[in-house]
Amino acid sequence: MAHEHHAHGDDAALAKMLDLDAEVLRPVLTETTAWLAELAGDPPPARVLDLGSGPGAGTFALLDRFPAAEAVAVDAAPGMLDRLTGAARARGVADRVTAVAADLDAGWPPVGAFDLVWASASLHHVADPARVLRDVRGALRPGGLFAVLELDGFPRFLPHDLGFGRPGLEDRCHAALADRHGAELPNLGADWGPPLRDAGFAVEGERVLAIELAPPLTEAAGRYARVTLDRLRAHLADRLDADDLAALDALLTPGGPHDVRRRDDLAARGRRTAWVARRPVV
Repeated sequence: MAHEHHAHGDDAALAKMLDLDAEVLRPVLTETTAWLAELAGDPPPARVLDLGSGPGAGTFALLDRFPAAEAVAVDAAPGMLDRLTGAARARGVADRVTAVAADLDAGWPPVGAFDLVWASASLHHVADPARVLRDVRGALRPGGLFAVLELDGFPRFLPHDLGFGRPGLEDRCHAALADRHGAELPNLGADWGPPLRDAGFAVEGERVLAIELAPPLTEAAGRYARVTLDRLRAHLADRLDADDLAALDALLTPGGPHDVRRRDDLAARGRRTAWVARRPVV
């Protein structure tokens, strides 16, 4: 599906994390949309589609980059789309955004034709990516572009030795999460180049977008670290031992002596990979 359809409360927490992700890692969006503008040439895309839009980070980055374009945002979670439409009103672009609630596993929604399709961290959620890629190709006008962004997992923030608990907490969290995702999200971190070619696209390029923010982090980045660790705690409650759960709880206790937002040794490290593919003209 286009972003997992979570319970309402989890939708709100995920939306908060995605909003912070977009704020803290804005250079990733800026670099990728600039690359798209270069490849698209003139005239720029007039109609764009954001698959698995979440609360709209990609949607708004595309509208900023292509100020004459209109966008269709598709997500399976109505709460995400409510947040997106509210943000569109606040930004003064509500007339340029159409929100569509649709689960891509249930079929392709009737959204029309596009010059540009964007899928950021959403393809690994669908049950049949090959079918969705073919559907995207069918929705693109000849010569249109398809941008796919994939992540290799949650970003990392913590030093190896926190000064309490056992060293290597974050390494153990990520190992446990990879084990869980191996069963639940087998395409997380996938190389989308070969599937794009198999679906009939011409892959124009691939870029690795490294995330390296040195300490001390901004206040927003500290909040991003806290929200991310909170989601790790929720996902791994049954996979970590009591000592590691206690260490996470200490980091997540607001105002506590180990409150993660008070640390001056946090960094942000991660990696995204972007592919841009084109539907051939003939």
